[in-house]
Amino acid sequence: MAGMTGGPSIDLNSDMGEGFGPYRLGPDAELLELVTSASIACGFHAGDPRIMDATVRQAAVRGVSVGAHVSYPDLAGFGRRHLAVSPDELITDVLYQLGALEAFCRRHGTSVSYVKAHGALYNDLADDVTLAAALADAVQAYDGSLAVLVLAGTAAAEVIGGRGLRVVGEGFADRAYTPQGELVSRREPGAVITDRSEVAARGARLAAAVRAALAEAGIECRPFAAAGAGR
Repeated sequence: MAGMTGGPSIDLNSDMGEGFGPYRLGPDAELLELVTSASIACGFHAGDPRIMDATVRQAAVRGVSVGAHVSYPDLAGFGRRHLAVSPDELITDVLYQLGALEAFCRRHGTSVSYVKAHGALYNDLADDVTLAAALADAVQAYDGSLAVLVLAGTAAAEVIGGRGLRVVGEGFADRAYTPQGELVSRREPGAVITDRSEVAARGARLAAAVRAALAEAGIECRPFAAAGAGR
């Protein structure tokens, strides 16, 4: 996933801040030393005010761009359940999450630079043009300069880009794909690839391998949206 300017470049992003209360999920501090953009949970599938604040602070200190990792309102299901929501419900839910994350960004001298859906919403957007249009409406209402990350090659990219928003296609080095280019459901065996050598090899093909492998290949890592950009 990259915004190309000059020589070859790539943005490495990872989901962040996906704990809740005393529970932590993922090595956020370690990942923030490697990534150029952080997609931070906004409280609907994971995250809470303390976790959001701490994750934004750590990203700002490291110059990592902050993205809003928005979700269906599904804490119990970690945002992986497919919920039937109306376009207006999605618009207001996305705006709520954007506003919450932006508050912590302002506290720490940065801002939301992009939007990425999480879990079931991310997958639903791929071929649901109504949902994709609602997401675009929410981002435009908040800040039309924000980039939107979507699964590369999907209808969502066309719909959201058609609204005049910047679309960034995303690829996953550690996820299996269907022949149609969609992500294999996590309920299916083999959906998540855990072998590091295989992930690195896939990442090189997707231009999304681990940072050390990319450096060896002469590919620079930099964010597609500068930290603090946007609002």
